[in-house]
Amino acid sequence: MDKIILASASPRRQQLLTQMGLGFTVSPSNVIEVMDRNLESHQAAVSLARQKCVDIATQTKHDSLVIGADTIVVKDNKLLGKPKDEQEAFEMLKNLNGEWHEVVTGVCLCRTTDMKTLCEFETTRVKIAKKSEEFLLAYIATKEPFDKAGAYGIQGYGSLLVEKIEGDYFNVMGLPIYRLSCMFEQLGHGINLKNLSI
Repeated sequence: MDKIILASASPRRQQLLTQMGLGFTVSPSNVIEVMDRNLESHQAAVSLARQKCVDIATQTKHDSLVIGADTIVVKDNKLLGKPKDEQEAFEMLKNLNGEWHEVVTGVCLCRTTDMKTLCEFETTRVKIAKKSEEFLLAYIATKEPFDKAGAYGIQGYGSLLVEKIEGDYFNVMGLPIYRLSCMFEQLGHGINLKNLSI
């Protein structure tokens, strides 16, 4: 398999690629993320993922497979990104409190030899439990919400907020690994369990 590059600094995505048995390097994209709020949620997620993926792919001199991803939280057709401060985190969590929402991840895979690029998305429904404002403020005080869309992370302390999900759990973490594995296969780079890097 060609060299794999993850165009993201997300430790959750790195953890999930390792879980898939893939050897990879990390090269975060520096593109300025501009979310077009006129797009449908899946279109916005795919657009941002493509920007990151192509940015790194065009800079790469080796034959590589570049992965770009972006995760968006959607509630009542409004896109929720990463909170910029404690107040915004609290407003997001109050909005999600006791309600269902959707987590949409756009993922793009680019083969640099010919710049063939696949872009897909995954959607998971998540129900946040009804919590007190004191609990939400205590969660914000952990600092966990600030680098996460929707101001929570399902794999951390935020697991105490999640009552149930419908769909791909790993998608909520930030990378739908089954869908990504299918994309590898489409580009002729199926994951061989007999030759794992771990």
